[in-house]
Order: sequence, then C-alpha cells, then structure tokens
Amino acid sequence: MRTDELIIEAGMTERHYWQDLWRFRELLYFLAWRDILVRYKQTVIGVAWAVLRPVLTMIVFTVVFGKLANLPSEGNAPYAIMVFAAVLPWQFFSTAISEAGSSLTSNASMISKVYFPRLIIPTSTIIVNLVDFVISSLILAALMGWYGYAPSFRILTVPLFLLLAFTAAMSAGVWIAALNVRYRDFRYIVPFVVQFGLYVSPVGFSINVIPEQWRLLYSLNPMVGVIEGFRWGILGGGAQLYWPSVWLSFTLVVALGVTGVMYFRKTEKSFADVI
Repeated sequence: MRTDELIIEAGMTERHYWQDLWRFRELLYFLAWRDILVRYKQTVIGVAWAVLRPVLTMIVFTVVFGKLANLPSEGNAPYAIMVFAAVLPWQFFSTAISEAGSSLTSNASMISKVYFPRLIIPTSTIIVNLVDFVISSLILAALMGWYGYAPSFRILTVPLFLLLAFTAAMSAGVWIAALNVRYRDFRYIVPFVVQFGLYVSPVGFSINVIPEQWRLLYSLNPMVGVIEGFRWGILGGGAQLYWPSVWLSFTLVVALGVTGVMYFRKTEKSFADVI
C-alpha cells in the first residue's frame, strides 16, 4: 500500500523558493481577488476614489502649472491631457508602494501561522492597483474624446511602460514592505516620500522645462523615465521623449528590484518572529 511521505530537508525551502511561488499562485489570485472585493464590492467610494483622485490632481496641476505658471504643454496636446497622461503611472506607482509597504503587517496572522513565499503578499497588493489604473484609463479616453484628441500608433508602446511602472512599484514595494516589518517608523516616512515625489516628478509639467544640462541628473528619479514614456506613448504627435531618462529609469528599476528581492529574501525568514 502506497503512502505519501513528508520529507523535511535542511535548505529545501531556499532551493525551491521560486518553484513555491508558482505552486502557491492560487494564493496570489485569492489575495488579489479578496482585496478587489473589499475595495469595490458594495461600495461607491472605491470606484469614485479611483476616478476623483486623478481628476482632481489633473485639475489642480492644470490650473497651477498651465494657467498660473503658464508652462508649455507637450507638443500640440491640451495641458489637461498632458497632465492626466502623467497622473496615470504616478497614481499607480504611489498607491502600489504605499499599500505594498504595509501589506505584510496587515497580514500578520497569515505570516505567523502558515508557510508560503511572503513575496506573494506585496505582489498581490500591487496587482490590485492595476484595477484602479484601468478605471483611470477610461477617464483619460473620455477626456481625449472631449478634446477631440486622437492618439497615434505610439500608444501601442504604453503596455511596455506600464510593465516598467509595475516593475518600479514592485521593486520599491518589496524594499518598503521588508523594512516596515523591522522598522515600523517607515509607515510615517512613506506618505511623506510619496507626497514629495509627486512634486519632484514631471507630473504637472514636461521634462522639457528642465534645463538640458540638468535633465540626466533629474532622471535619477526612476519615475521620470516611466512618466515621460507614458506621456510620449499617449500624446503622440509633437511629443518628444528624452530617451536617456528612459534607459536610466530602466537601469535603476532593475537594480532596485534585484537588491530589493535580495533584501526581502534575506529578512523573510524572520518575519514571523518580529511581525
């Protein structure tokens, strides 16, 4: 008679970690779907907030930078569309890293009781924010229809920049999530960094207003290349893309992601003890 055996081997978890991520993929789907239901089921504010946040940000930045400061738009696009095209990736990134940063502490009971690759938790949180991105994208489409502004073939590149934005959110999210478990002060630091990042990123203005000799230094903010890439893909027409910022953002995001996963894996084994 055949019986199943449970073999406990030292170091097995380390060697099979990435296989376990695939084995526990249903848990990833479950956590993401759970969070989506909590955010949108039987509530109005969930959907409304996904619409109001980018719209209000677009209005404020259009008035402040477009009307009062009289900064130029990108190409021949209306200023409101130029801003909204930048708000989309920034809102996705900022919300994703904020929620991913607190995701481990929010699921402390699971971490302390059950084994699974902890990387699943911040990943599922970031996936949930793609729903907000899709809803906001519909508002952008309506805004472009209102202004009679049609995108060019370059809009086909937007999924590539969305992938870069997702990778940036994942890279920063795993860093913050791991640090937040050990140093709880990070829950106060992250909102400030996100708010500060909104104003130092080219959301309300184009990178073209930055003097050319300072643009590469300015692009050390990884979201500069992501935002400008989105803007370039959506606006088309006369919009120009500062390619060095894109390649620099790609390099920084990859470096941040590799080091973030390494730090996460190094500290993951102690999460259950300190959380």
